[in-house]
Amino acid sequence: MILFVNACVRKESRTKRLANCLLKNLGDEIKEINLEKENILPLNCETLELRTKLAEAKNFENIIFDYAKDFAKADIIVIAAPFWDLSFPASLKSYIEAINIIGLTFDYTPDGIPYGLCNAKKLYYITTSGGKIYNNEYGFGYIKSLCNNFYGIKDVFCIKAENLDIAGVNVENILKTAEEKIMTEQFNL
Repeated sequence: MILFVNACVRKESRTKRLANCLLKNLGDEIKEINLEKENILPLNCETLELRTKLAEAKNFENIIFDYAKDFAKADIIVIAAPFWDLSFPASLKSYIEAINIIGLTFDYTPDGIPYGLCNAKKLYYITTSGGKIYNNEYGFGYIKSLCNNFYGIKDVFCIKAENLDIAGVNVENILKTAEEKIMTEQFNL
């Protein structure tokens, strides 16, 4: 199963367009989590205490663990997130809080070293930007670090189209070039 985490909010989202191209190439059964519709709230004292209590008891039946269970069992994960304010939409951060569950998506060795519990071997991070993305560390880099160091997902790919709002650029050509890259390089599909 492919898990598609959709952090796109615009109806004519350029990021979603690239994600759709990739998803079409990947085929298979797709489960979409549309973060705008899910309205996942950030953790607060009450939800954090409940989650901690249940996780410590290894009681993962509560609905608050559903996102983490889906993430952990997915074969492939695709995240579509536009580049906003040097990172990604806040809804994706709230989703990450919801999936970071000790005992479901990762755990620790007795020496305190994290190790992954996720089934996926590959994660594709798709983003578009009105300008140049000068530093991947705040968006893609954050996701890649979580995947490599906590979730156990080693193959993490970034697919991006930049400079889409620069005066005089041919937006359609930039998007088509990104789509051709998805179709021809296939990112080790």
